[in-house]
Formats: sequence, structure tokens, C-alpha cells
Amino acid sequence: MNQIITITFNPAIDKSTTIRSLLPEKKLACTAPVFEPGGGGINVARAIKKLGEKATAVYLSGGYTGKYLSQLIEEEGILSINIPIKEHTRENLVVRDTSTNQQYRFGMPGPEVTESEWKPCLDLLKKCTSDTFIVVSGSLPPGMPPSVMGEIAAIAKKQDAKLIVDSSSDAIKQALKGGVYLLKPNLAELTTLTGHDNLMEDDIAAAARSIIRKRQSTAVVVSLGASGALLVTCDEQVLVPAPVVKSISTVGAGDSMLAGIVLKLANGAGFLSATRYGVACGTAATLNPGTALCKKEDVDRLYQLVLNNAAVTMSTW
Repeated sequence: MNQIITITFNPAIDKSTTIRSLLPEKKLACTAPVFEPGGGGINVARAIKKLGEKATAVYLSGGYTGKYLSQLIEEEGILSINIPIKEHTRENLVVRDTSTNQQYRFGMPGPEVTESEWKPCLDLLKKCTSDTFIVVSGSLPPGMPPSVMGEIAAIAKKQDAKLIVDSSSDAIKQALKGGVYLLKPNLAELTTLTGHDNLMEDDIAAAARSIIRKRQSTAVVVSLGASGALLVTCDEQVLVPAPVVKSISTVGAGDSMLAGIVLKLANGAGFLSATRYGVACGTAATLNPGTALCKKEDVDRLYQLVLNNAAVTMSTW
């Protein structure tokens, strides 16, 4: 398998808990919280580990929360490179109201990061080789300019590495200027990237294809939530429906999907096969509470359902 490196500039400790009912001005009793390492790239590396393979997670962290984040990553057996920063790593909170089964997600902005703190990440990438998949996933912290993504794209191109991006719209725009191997936006991000106010169903494939025609990305996988994902390349556009399941939590579903996609690609699969596996991984993540991500046994079962559905009918847009 080719090497996979994930980059997380704005990681977090994800805390998950439940309450009987969310009420204002009340002292609410929570269940014992679950603490997990979080942030896009870290979650991708975690999901790949759960799928039986390995990736190296590069991340920034600082303060006592940063030390605990590193401890959580180590406890999960994730290969990692920690780049220290001065300020404290953020903490996010996920609360599920058991009376309604509704979930509330509180995402913190993250610490200020200086150029001298994030630059070492770029220096590490300069050592990558042509057999490396670089995954940059998650938001950028305050103080980090979106142009960093353009620098990463240039480094990946020079090293002949394959860059995969799943980030905020501003960061994605900068990465696309240098060109990427795979882009995984959600519908809102694709809408912003292509300059539309909104995208109807029939417009999504055309919007993704416009990025490919500009040679900004080799492939685009548009995440469509419970509907699955749309793969667009220069040769094909295929809707991969997600199996119907009873969802517990959607937190980490997108990261699990990306993990499945990059893992298959790193093992030599094509974009369609990788997207199908990614949809199974993303769906599997919704079967677990909080930020638990996907489980391999669920992925294997759901992947077979995805393949069976593909054998019955080829859904194309």
C-alpha cells in the first residue's frame, strides 16, 4: 500500500455526552463524557486504523489540552507527528438529547497559530515521494492564511505526491489554484466554489465537472449526506447511493467516507471503487454514537450492500 499522510491544522478534543432533555436556564445532568481525538485529518487516520491499515497523522497541538490530545492519539495506536504550538488546543462538545434523539454540536474556533508554528508541516511534506497520498482535512485555525493550501498544492506537485483536500471553501480555492488529485466537497462547499447561489440536483455534476475541466482536480467526490456521494471525473459521473440505515450520529461520517476513499486509492483501486467503499464507511459511521467513526464489521456488511445495489442498477447523472 502507498503511504498516507494526513494533515490537521486545527485539531480538537471531541467530548460527547447525553442528557435527558435540553432545557434553557436549567442545570442539566450529563452522562459521563467520552473523550476522543478529533479534527479532519486525525479522524481520517483514526478511521483508516479501524479499517485495519495505517496512516501517519501530522497535527498541531499546544497547552494541557494538546498534551491530552496526543495521549488520546497514542492510546489509539495512531502513527503521528505532533508539531507544538503555544496556545491551547480547542475542545468541541457533542450533546445528544435522548428525549428527542436530536444532536447538538458545539465547535470551537481553535487557537491562534503563527507562521513559525505551521511552517514545519510544509517542511515535512517536502520529504514526501511519489507513492504518498497527502490528505489535508478540516478547518484552518485563526491566524493561518488560506494561501497555505496553495503552498501545499505546489509542494505536492513538485514531489509528485497525490493531494486530497476536504476543507473550508476559501482553503479549497487556494488548493485548486495549484491543482489537486481529489476534492471532496459537500454540496454547500461546491456551491460556493463554483460561484452559484444554490445548486439543483441536475446542476451538481456540471458544477463538479467545471472544476475538472479547468484541470484543478483529477476527480471530485461530492458528499450528499444520507443520499450518498456523486463521483465526477473526466470520464464518468456516477451517483453512489448510501444504504438506508437508522442513524445515531452523523459526526465523523464525512471523515470516515474520506478515509475509505483514500485507503482504497492507496491500495490501487480506481475512483469508482474507492467512492463506493467510502460511502460504506461514511454510512457505517452513522451507526455509532458521538465521534466513534466507523467499525470495520459494519463497513464490510454495508460495502456488500453498495456493491449489490451497483450490480442491480448503475445510477448515473
